[in-house]
Amino acid sequence: MIDGKKLSRKKREEHLEKLSCVVGGCTRCPELAETRTQTVFGVGNPEARIMFVGEAPGADEDKQGEPFVGRAGQLLNKILEASQLKREEIYICNILRCRPPGNRNPTATEAANCREYLDGQIALVDPEYIICLGTVAAQNLLSNKIPIGRMRKKFHEFEGRKVMCTYHPSYLLRNPSAKKDVWEDMQMFMADLGIDLPEH
Repeated sequence: MIDGKKLSRKKREEHLEKLSCVVGGCTRCPELAETRTQTVFGVGNPEARIMFVGEAPGADEDKQGEPFVGRAGQLLNKILEASQLKREEIYICNILRCRPPGNRNPTATEAANCREYLDGQIALVDPEYIICLGTVAAQNLLSNKIPIGRMRKKFHEFEGRKVMCTYHPSYLLRNPSAKKDVWEDMQMFMADLGIDLPEH
C-alpha cells in the first residue's frame, strides 16, 4: 500500500484518482454492484489532518456520487461550521462505497470487501485524526463490537492516529436530543486541536 506521507499533494490526488477508478469497476458485492447508480468514493483535501468516516451512501449520495450530500450531509455541514471546520479542509468517505438497497446497514462481508479501499484512502490522505460517524463506522474501523455510546468521550487509536467516535448525523435527524452529545464530542475533539468551542 502506498504511504501518503512521502507524496506531494498532486501525487496523492493522482493515486486517489486511480483508486477511485478501481472502485468504480468493483463487483465484489454482486447485489450492491447491480443496484447502485454509481460508486461513492470520497471527497476533500488529499492532505487533510482530519478524516470523517461514515457508514454507506444513501439515495442522494448514490445519485450524485459524493458522500454526505443528503439531509444528513446538510446537518454534518452545520456541525462542521459550528466547529470552525471547513468541508474543503477535511476528507470524507464511508465504510462502503456503494449504497445498500433500502439503506440497510452494510453486512460484515460487504464491509470486509470494501476495507482495502478504505485502508487505501487512509494511507494516501494520511490524516492525523479520524472521526467515525455512527456505530457501523466505529465498529468496522476499530474492529470491535462496542456500542457507540461507550466509544464516545475518549480518543481511540488506529495505526498511530487519534480516532474519535460520535453519532451519525442521520441518527441526530431521528433523535434531535443527541445533538447535545455530538456537540460535547466536537468540543473534546477541537480542544485537542487547541480550539475552545462555546457551550451550546
